[in-house]
Amino acid sequence: MRPLFCLLLLILLPLLAGAEKRKVIIDDDSFSLMHLMLLGADDVEVLGIASVTGNSWSGRIVPYALRGLELIDRPDIPVVMGATYPLLNTEAQTKLWEALYGRLTWKGVWMKEWAEPTIQSLPEYYEVDASVEVTWGNPTIEADPRIAANFLIEMVRTYPGEISIIAGGPLTNLALAQRLDPEFASLAKELVYMGASFNPQQVIDNQVAADFAREFANSPRREFNIRLDPEAASITSRSPWPKITIIPVDPSTSTQLTAELLNRAANAAPKEMGEVLATWEPGFPLWDEIAAAVWLDPSLIVEKERLYVDYNTQFGPSYGDTLSWREHYQPNLGEQPAVVIRKVDRLGLEALLIEKLANL
Repeated sequence: MRPLFCLLLLILLPLLAGAEKRKVIIDDDSFSLMHLMLLGADDVEVLGIASVTGNSWSGRIVPYALRGLELIDRPDIPVVMGATYPLLNTEAQTKLWEALYGRLTWKGVWMKEWAEPTIQSLPEYYEVDASVEVTWGNPTIEADPRIAANFLIEMVRTYPGEISIIAGGPLTNLALAQRLDPEFASLAKELVYMGASFNPQQVIDNQVAADFAREFANSPRREFNIRLDPEAASITSRSPWPKITIIPVDPSTSTQLTAELLNRAANAAPKEMGEVLATWEPGFPLWDEIAAAVWLDPSLIVEKERLYVDYNTQFGPSYGDTLSWREHYQPNLGEQPAVVIRKVDRLGLEALLIEKLANL
């Protein structure tokens, strides 16, 4: 039997050694812990990082992402610049909407003031073409010259059926890619995105959580990533993805980047990246991190639901709100079924976060 066993080893070992990693492209409006979690996974190949305007301007995200990759010694990963503006929505249109229907809690790049006092600091407002000085030190590597939408199309055509796209910001790049190439979504393996709001309820009982609950207290179907570019969200949600997983704001209400968790993250990460993390502001829910976590480890999902999902693109009081239907009730205008994550294992999520940071 020994010769046969050795023969089997000779056949199987190369196959095991060459086991393909899960391919992923990150599309986001900041450089976040989500990126670090995916970059710290041994079984994942990050093919690229695409920026998109949301919390920050697309052009401001790129140098931060490049510098972040330098700090963890991953300069090989391409960073591509994505859409600078939403498809139709504008700052002027948002001001008009607020004058008609009330103040928005968060407006991302168009945010100049809080409507009422809040614990969270107010990020600095920048014009779209303002110069960028990375607070972690400017990068020495350069961005990939490709446009994000073209990069996404090129990648799914190079690896058809293999690429998971994980999006943590507005869905503008994905909508543009789909409009440029009607086969784009169908050639991906799946889409996982943080966005939408169904019926979130405040879970953590402290002032920080209460401040964030203002976002959905009287508007439970509104969420920033969708609200900034509802047209892109609608196009993306009606595109022919083989699989869609949505992480709405709902499960994030039971999570929080506490000062203690942020300290653990800073200590777990490589020294230079850890020093950067130590300067980050704590208190935020783990929005994008949930998206990375449930993709890396689906066992962290506590509750999920299969729904047809679209978004309201009519300019009115519900502009950008989440629309959803159970089977048989959808209007059949192209809506795709999606797995909607309702609850997650918070402790498991935190453990996975620390594990992946320690593995960078």
